[in-house]
Amino acid sequence: MCLDALQREESCGAHFRREHQTSNGDPLRNDEDFTSVSAWAWNGPDQAPTLHRENLTFELLKPVTRKYD
Repeated sequence: MCLDALQREESCGAHFRREHQTSNGDPLRNDEDFTSVSAWAWNGPDQAPTLHRENLTFELLKPVTRKYD
C-alpha cells in the first residue's frame, strides 16, 4: 500500500498529497495516468515487489475533481 501511495502522482479520494493540489487547496487529479486498480505482489524477502495494474473504464459516470468548499 505504501509503495502504491508513493508512486501515485496525484491526489484522489483519501489519497491526498500536498504537492498535488490546486492553488485553492483542492485535490489535483491525474486521470490520464491513474484511472486503474493497482495491486503489488510480494516476491520474497530479497526481491522487489511486482506491480499489477488493471485500467478502469467509466461508462455512466466520469471521474471529476471533488470540491471541499
